[in-house]
Order: sequence, then C-alpha cells, then structure tokens
Amino acid sequence: MSGDRPSPLVIERILRDRQGIWQQIVAEGDLNALTGRMLASSAIALACYGAVLGAFHSPLMALTSALKLPLLFLVTLAICLPTLYLFNLVFGARLSVRQSLALVMVAITVTSMLAVAFAPISLFFLITAPDYGFFKLLNVAILTLSALVGLRFLTGGMQVLNDHGLLAPATGATATASAPAQVAAPAAASAPAQVDAPVAVPAGGTPTTATAGAAEPVAVPAGAAAASAANGAAPDGASATTTTPAPATVPAQWGGQPGTAFPPGMVPPGYPAQQRHWVNPPARRVEPTQRPASMTLLYIWILLFGFVGTQLAWTLRPFFGDPGQDFSLFRSIDGNFYAEILRTIANL
Repeated sequence: MSGDRPSPLVIERILRDRQGIWQQIVAEGDLNALTGRMLASSAIALACYGAVLGAFHSPLMALTSALKLPLLFLVTLAICLPTLYLFNLVFGARLSVRQSLALVMVAITVTSMLAVAFAPISLFFLITAPDYGFFKLLNVAILTLSALVGLRFLTGGMQVLNDHGLLAPATGATATASAPAQVAAPAAASAPAQVDAPVAVPAGGTPTTATAGAAEPVAVPAGAAAASAANGAAPDGASATTTTPAPATVPAQWGGQPGTAFPPGMVPPGYPAQQRHWVNPPARRVEPTQRPASMTLLYIWILLFGFVGTQLAWTLRPFFGDPGQDFSLFRSIDGNFYAEILRTIANL
C-alpha cells in the first residue's frame, strides 16, 4: 500500500495504520465517513459469515442467517453504546458520542473481518464433517476468538485516548512539571575559574598583584608574607609564593532555582571533592498512581456487551438450523445460551 494512495478497504487501514485511526478519532476528523465505511464493511462481512452458518440447514436458513447476524451486532451496539457514553460522562471523561461510536465500530469491524476470514475453514468442516453439534461449537469458538481480538483493539484505542487526556476530567491548568525546560548554561559557567594561581609576594611584604592569569588583582597583606617566610617557605630576600584557591563560579540562576543551587547530580566548577555531598540529590521519578476510572469501567462495559450479545443471539436463533427440525424464522424463548452450549458439549 503506497503512502499517497490509501487502500479502499477500511480493515486494511485499521490493521496497517491503527495509530492513524486513533489520531483521527482523537481529532474527530471526518468521523462520519470513517464510521460509515466501517459500518458497511462490517455488515457485508457478517452477512457472508451468517450465510455460511445457515448453509448447514438449507439455502433459506442461509439467507435468514445472513440478515440476522449483522442485526445481532448492530442491535447489541445500539443497546450498550449509551451505557458506555454515560459511564464516561459520569466520571469526567470528554468523549463525544461520535468518538465512542467510532471506537466501538473499530472493534466490530475487526471482529467481523476476522470471522469472515475463518469462513473457508468453517465451510471445509461443513463439507467433510457435517455434524451439527461439532459445527455449532466450532463456529461459536470462531466468533468468540474474533470478538476477543476486536475488543483488544477497543482497549488499545481507549488507552490512546487516555494518553491524550480525553478520559480524565478537565483541569484548569496543565501540569508541566514532567517536561523540564531547556535552560542554557550561564556564560560564567562555561569559563572555568582560575584555581591555584601562584601569587608573587616580595619579602618586604609589599602587596603585589597575581601574574598567573587571575582575572582581578589580589592583594596579600604583609603579615601573610611574613608568616610564609617564618614557616620556611622561602629564604630571606627571595620571592615567596603562596597558593590561593579561587572561589567556585556559581551561576546566579539555574532553571529558576536559588543562586546556590545546581541541577540535580551536577557539581559546581572547582568545588572541593570532599564536599560533594552538598550537591542536590537527583529528583525522584514519580510513577503514575492508577488508571482512570473510565478504563476500569470499559472492562465492565465489555462484560456487559458480551452478556447482552449472547442473550440477544439466543433470542434471534436459529442461526445454524437443526437439521432434524423444519425451517423457522425464530424459536421459542426458553433456556439460555450458556446452558445450550453446556448441553451440546455433553452430547458430544
């Protein structure tokens, strides 16, 4: 797929450029067209797979299953979407109705396309092993696997929206502490201080200036020279030298901190090694506390979506069509989906 020619298949774009899909949903850019394409693709794919399910019984059952399977997913979405939207509103998320619909439609599109990709396998077992119980369990497993993959896309999309702050309540100010400002080092820090520059002092004690490259004259009292001579630093009448460490150059301001503070982990130029404990300790990393309430409620909503979908599938049955019974558009509502699955497994 070339970069300047997008694929006409929306599922290919979802699988190849999922980050682009999430960014489009975040920006709400042309969501109506995107949602319409996903709706059409899902309906066609589910209709094709429904025809495979009903083909076990008769062509008429294949036709009705092709109509009922897309209806199953769309009615389930219509029942559960208001709950998802209101969940987000109650806990301060800022998702619009169009964003919520587009997110769920991404999951349904992935589910339907993955299911129709399994259609040749289902047809193969329909031809080679036409057993009603096995065929029913096989297709229930295919639909369950496809739905899990689709819901994984839904949670991934919600996580992207969470990273953009759409699942968190709006605040008056945006925190910027996590992004430190780039502060240029002062000019004084770039030029190292003149340390340990020898200063010449005549024996008579007359103050002289430093000649070793010091920036400013340094006056040495006569008492200091006399003390140096008394300690045997130099013979009488000779020039004596003394070592005067220059103070460290400390920037007046570094990123808004006090004048004596350096960034964490840095040492001022020329600072004594034995006093390095003066340096500020590195800032401790702050870990995120907990996931937003909207993400927790999303998993609850997924369970709700699954329960509603399975009960609606039981209400709209038959999809496969028991070969021992005549064609019927609907069956009587008795029992439930889970009891029927357990009974089918026991009969195998």
